[in-house]
Amino acid sequence: MPVMTIEQMNRFLAEHFPQGEKFGVLTGLGDSWAEMKLPVADDHLRPGGTVSGPSMMALADVCMYAALLGQIGPVALAVTTNLNINFMSKPEAGRDLLARCSLMKVGKRLAVGEVWIRSEGCDELVAHTTLTYSIPAER
Repeated sequence: MPVMTIEQMNRFLAEHFPQGEKFGVLTGLGDSWAEMKLPVADDHLRPGGTVSGPSMMALADVCMYAALLGQIGPVALAVTTNLNINFMSKPEAGRDLLARCSLMKVGKRLAVGEVWIRSEGCDELVAHTTLTYSIPAER
């Protein structure tokens, strides 16, 4: 059972990480998972009309942050210690990106999760990301 509701998480993110909204909007939050949507805009694009790698990495990172805090509560200082991304295919032109994070392990000091990114309305995987987060000693 998540510790925070989607409404609580959205309030927390707006207060503590307001710049995060340019990296995606939280659309779902549950037990060990989160979902986000990136409304793709011109500033997310790179030459050639595709979504930039840094935009997809940021979407994955914020999605993992939301999934983790949904489990451990509002721990603002939980931070990324590793992010590995594999770009699988070019995002569909003119479509928003959807991300889903699934937490694989949440320990006392580290958490590991995966994020899958797809273009909205498409089954083909755009990117697959694994992330590790450090959780501060005092919660």
